[in-house]
Amino acid sequence: MAPPDRRVGRLMRRPEFLAVAGTRRKHVAPGLILQVRRHDDRQRPADGEPPIRLGLTASRKVGNAVVRNRARRRLREAARQILTVHAAPGHDFVLVARGDTAERPWTDLLGDLTAGLKRLGLWREAEG
Repeated sequence: MAPPDRRVGRLMRRPEFLAVAGTRRKHVAPGLILQVRRHDDRQRPADGEPPIRLGLTASRKVGNAVVRNRARRRLREAARQILTVHAAPGHDFVLVARGDTAERPWTDLLGDLTAGLKRLGLWREAEG
């Protein structure tokens, strides 16, 4: 049996982000907002691309450029640790930074993402 694909693709165009936000399926936590959209015929990764795609965003409300970049780096690393192992394939995820994202304790930020996946029913236990 082949090992599961642990790569994560990227959402890069505004319509992709809007499609995920349009489903209104989300989890709000102190450190982040997790938005989710299941792949369908209209919007899905091309053949050979990863089964999970991720978009990151941080508005000016989060802080200046330095703070926003730090928040996005932390969200990217949290996604690498959690989504690649535990997220159900076949979905697009958008992580939205909040005011506390850049300063939130790391374990709490990981807990926020984990709780979001579990609440939305997309948590999968790690396979061997």
